[in-house]
Amino acid sequence: MIVELASIVAPVYAIAGLGWAWARSRRHFDGAFATDLVMTVGAPCLVFSSLSRLHMDGGALVEMALATAAALACSFAIGAVALRAAGLSLPTFLGTLVFGNTGNMGLPLCYFAFGDEGLAFGACFFAVASIAHYTVGQWVWSGRVSLREVNTPLSWAAVAAVVVLATGARVPAWVDRTTATLGGLAIPLMQLSLGVSLAQLRLAHVPRTLALSLLRLGMGFGVGVALAHAFALEGVARGVLVLDCAMPAAVFNYMMAARYDREPAEVASVVVLSTLLAFGTLPLVIGWLLAGG
Repeated sequence: MIVELASIVAPVYAIAGLGWAWARSRRHFDGAFATDLVMTVGAPCLVFSSLSRLHMDGGALVEMALATAAALACSFAIGAVALRAAGLSLPTFLGTLVFGNTGNMGLPLCYFAFGDEGLAFGACFFAVASIAHYTVGQWVWSGRVSLREVNTPLSWAAVAAVVVLATGARVPAWVDRTTATLGGLAIPLMQLSLGVSLAQLRLAHVPRTLALSLLRLGMGFGVGVALAHAFALEGVARGVLVLDCAMPAAVFNYMMAARYDREPAEVASVVVLSTLLAFGTLPLVIGWLLAGG
């Protein structure tokens, strides 16, 4: 089991570590370009290629999408109550508690732990969470409601994949190969970006940050297990839901906080500490899932 766990988590940690070392050596890394390339090209192609290639009942993906939406809704409710009780700002911390790192860490871990089927389910979770991040999350940080953010390449890629699955249409070979190739750059670039970001972000207000980080990880795992049971998910689908729910706070939360001036230093601290803690908790979660937990 230890060797199997190492084969799953080691590639993620190694590539993120390479990004960290790259940044610490003061070599140039254009984070804005990397993020833009991933979110406009790499991730949409990965979502489309992984979902459209999946030979399974489209109803399973719909169920995963609904379970993802339910997980986000539960996290919103629990996070809002916890922050109100602690007297902390919802616009600053709510999105940070809700949106986990289902891209940089989630996608590779789902793939290494559960194979191609895990990657497809992980891509489904990532697509739903990203669309929610760009819409509901942005509304929380900005304080205003706008539907303009729904119109993203990732949204259209998810819609296109659903159409292919629903109609049984055959994707032209050149489209399949092109999207698979471009999608292939998303995972390593996400992991490198994660490492670079961890090297650049700093800790602040450690006691409060630690409490919020533990809440993010514990709440996510609990919500994932509860909803996997509620939706009667089994096998890979159950594993992906629980694993993605248990991810640390997404780096993109820091970008949102900085954009809308919502105490970015504190948000960065939660991102860093929850990620460091996750290096210890995620192998335990994966081991528990693989053991049939």
